[in-house]
Amino acid sequence: MRTLSPVLMAVTAILCTLTALPAMAQKRMKLGTAAPTGSSFHRILEEMGTEWKQQGIDLKMYAGGIRGGEAQMVREMRGGALDLCLISAIGLSEIDPTVEALQSIPLLFRSLDEFDFVAMRLQPKLAQRLRAKGFVVLFWADAGWVRFFSTKPVTRPDDLRRLKLFTWAGDVLAVDLYTKNQFKPVVLETEDILPSLKTGMIEAVPMPPYMALMTQVYRDAPYMLDLNWAPLAGALVVTESSWNRLDAATQRELARAAGEAGTRMKATNRRESDAAVAAMTKRGLKTTSVPIAALSEWRATAERTYPALREKKITPELFDEITRLIVEYRHARP
Repeated sequence: MRTLSPVLMAVTAILCTLTALPAMAQKRMKLGTAAPTGSSFHRILEEMGTEWKQQGIDLKMYAGGIRGGEAQMVREMRGGALDLCLISAIGLSEIDPTVEALQSIPLLFRSLDEFDFVAMRLQPKLAQRLRAKGFVVLFWADAGWVRFFSTKPVTRPDDLRRLKLFTWAGDVLAVDLYTKNQFKPVVLETEDILPSLKTGMIEAVPMPPYMALMTQVYRDAPYMLDLNWAPLAGALVVTESSWNRLDAATQRELARAAGEAGTRMKATNRRESDAAVAAMTKRGLKTTSVPIAALSEWRATAERTYPALREKKITPELFDEITRLIVEYRHARP
C-alpha cells in the first residue's frame, strides 16, 4: 500500500485546516426588521452583513416583518430568539418610552436639519437609557418625514378625523391621544396595513413616502397630504448579552461597519423619499396641499398632544430639553 510523502501529508493537513477554519470561526447572529425585503434598508444591512462576515459573524436576516411586528421582535430579542433589530422609535419605546422623543412629537420640527441638530445632542443620552435596559445602539437612522396617505383627499384635520387611521400596535398613548382629539385610530401591526386598506378596515396611514412606494400602499391609498408630520426615526440595536459574547476587537470592527451602514442608510433614505414622491406621482398618486388657513388647525391639533407626551412618555426633562434646543437652533439660524 502506497503512503503519502511527508510533504504531501503536510500540505493536505494545512488545506484541511484552512477549509475548516471558517466554519469554526463563524458565529451566527439573527437580525429582524420590518423594512421591506429589497428596500435600501435591507440592502444596506446585507452590505453590513458582508463586512461582519469578515469578522467571523454570520448575520442571518429576517426582513419584511416576517418575525412579527416591532413589539414582537423586541420580545424575541429579550427571549434570545433574535440578537439585533432595526426598528423605529415605536419599537424602541418598548424598551424605553423616552426614545419616542425623536419621532412622536408632531409638527415640532421645521426641517430635517433642525431634527439632526436636536437628535445629535439627544442620541447619546437615549443610547445610555437603552444600554441600561440591556440594549446597545449600533447606529441611529431615519427615513425622512412621515406623511398621511389616504383613500380620500385630506387637507384639514377634520378630513382625517372622518377616516379610520392606522395606529401602531403597542402605542397605547397614541391611541388615547388620537381618540381624545376625535380621530378614529385602528390598532394594527405594520404587516396588516395592506390587507386592511383593501378591506376598508383602515383608510389612512402615516408613513414616509419611500415606504409607501416600496410596500405599494399608495395604490390603495392614492392621496398624500403634503405635510411633514414628524420624522420616522429608529436605530439598529443589539442585545447586550449577545454583544458581550464578542471580544473587544470584534466589537470595534462590527461597530465601525454598522456606523458606516447607518450613515449610508440615512443619506439614502432621505434622497429616496423625494424620489419616491415623484415616482408615485407618475403612477397616479395625488398630492394635496394644506391651505394656509388650515395650517393653524393642524398645529393646534398637534400641540394639544404635547402636555400628555411631556408628562406620560417623553418626561418633562427631555421634552423641555428638546424645545430648548429648537429655540437655540432657530436663534442661530433666523
